[in-house]
Amino acid sequence: AQVGPSSKELKGVDCQKNFLTTDEISIIGYFEKDDSPLSAAFHAVSKKLREKVRFAHTSAESLLEKEGLKNNIVLYRPKILHNKFEPSSLKYEGGDSIADIHEFITKNYFGLVGVRTRDNAGEFKNPLVVAYYTVDYVKNAKGTNYWRNRIMKVAKDFSKISFAISNKDDFQHELNDFGLDFVKGDKPVILARNAKGQKFVMKDEFSVENFEKFVKDLEAGELEPFLKSEPIPEDNSGNVKVVVAKNFDELITNAENDVLIEFYAPWCGHCKKLAPVFDELGDKLANEDVVIAKMDATANDVPPTFEVRGFPTLFWVPKNAKNSPVKYEGGRELEDFVKYIAKHSTEPLKNFDRKGNAVKAPSDEL
Repeated sequence: AQVGPSSKELKGVDCQKNFLTTDEISIIGYFEKDDSPLSAAFHAVSKKLREKVRFAHTSAESLLEKEGLKNNIVLYRPKILHNKFEPSSLKYEGGDSIADIHEFITKNYFGLVGVRTRDNAGEFKNPLVVAYYTVDYVKNAKGTNYWRNRIMKVAKDFSKISFAISNKDDFQHELNDFGLDFVKGDKPVILARNAKGQKFVMKDEFSVENFEKFVKDLEAGELEPFLKSEPIPEDNSGNVKVVVAKNFDELITNAENDVLIEFYAPWCGHCKKLAPVFDELGDKLANEDVVIAKMDATANDVPPTFEVRGFPTLFWVPKNAKNSPVKYEGGRELEDFVKYIAKHSTEPLKNFDRKGNAVKAPSDEL
């Protein structure tokens, strides 16, 4: 955690020069009156963002005169990120509100194409297009900016989409998540997510023309989303249906039945313990209009309506409310499942009453 004041006081021109000799984005407040409403709001924001952003402020006459500023806030981009597509500094033109200053900083902080690292990845919001290559501002700033400038050339025309560059070695897990095990060559690999969180891969080799077409198609909603999926099982006749990303809609979303689905991980002990119980449940409800299903959530993309954070996670999906799955929080014994399904099934079960007690099938005898 940062110690000391959240904003450094600059006493003169040399202090400013030293403060701006950095590879990070910096914010400086210039205040003729240190107790102005804008100054107070600036300091409140600096305390809020101190872990993420470098702040400084000054009331030094020499600096205010040099900059021609009396009551202003300026965002400075470091020299290594200067480019011809956006100004190297940006003056705040808004009012004295904390919210407006906060928004000005967060909206403009990363610029047209942000340098996205493991530390700040969470700050980038969808829709987001990321170029993965050997991003290295320490050993190869020139080479890094060579590709970043080409991304910028396109990014400047798409204000509704966020753009970033990331080091491909630091984000191998993301590349894997998009089905890419290894990236050879120097050219960037382009991956994207839309506002819904769906994934897209630019299949063509990187060029400014190919990249521009990809972004246009992404914005127009004309790209086919990428789905990480195991192959659809050749035989799925068991009483517990095996769901993969590619047959999810067919077996779950479009099925005209209620569904109980388990999202599991192959390495998870609790999942292994649950497996025989789930098989038994499938057999017990084989003649009912209910689908019992399971999906390996480590090998398949889970649809965004299902929030899976640990394993196993189970959801009850009523047939008339497929977009509103309900997280199953009940017990994990066979009887617990039967009682839950009997109580919540859209239509009454054939072989169990609403309390989960077995009912005799109606006799054919007169």
